[in-house]
Amino acid sequence: MNIRTQNDKQQILCAWRRKYVRLTPEEHVRQTILHALEDNFDYPHGLIAVEVPIEVAGLKKRCDAIVYNQQLQPLVLIEFKAESVPLTQQVFDQAAIYNRHLHVPYLMLSNGKDTIMAKILEKECSFLDHIPNYNDVVK
Repeated sequence: MNIRTQNDKQQILCAWRRKYVRLTPEEHVRQTILHALEDNFDYPHGLIAVEVPIEVAGLKKRCDAIVYNQQLQPLVLIEFKAESVPLTQQVFDQAAIYNRHLHVPYLMLSNGKDTIMAKILEKECSFLDHIPNYNDVVK
């Protein structure tokens, strides 16, 4: 990862936004996990979007990241937290609320040390014990 200091603040290059952004604990997790998805799980770089604006109940929100299929339909909604933030029911609920708008089949939550992956079918949710490869998510 490409990190620099500018005006006494650390910044990290976000390859998806094509710019340097402030290096916060949450941003460090985001960049680490996105690079891992790309490098280790074959998620195509060009099908990952970061800080995606959506509207939920009339409020403007942003999804931390969304993975799309080749037809640009959302497949995975990803919510990142700093490593110090536990992945609680409240964090899961935040992603689930965003998903009411997007209707993705997978939700992923990560704080860098813990990752939760859930598959959503109809109104049922099943938790996976691993991060699936992109080809498995597309099926």
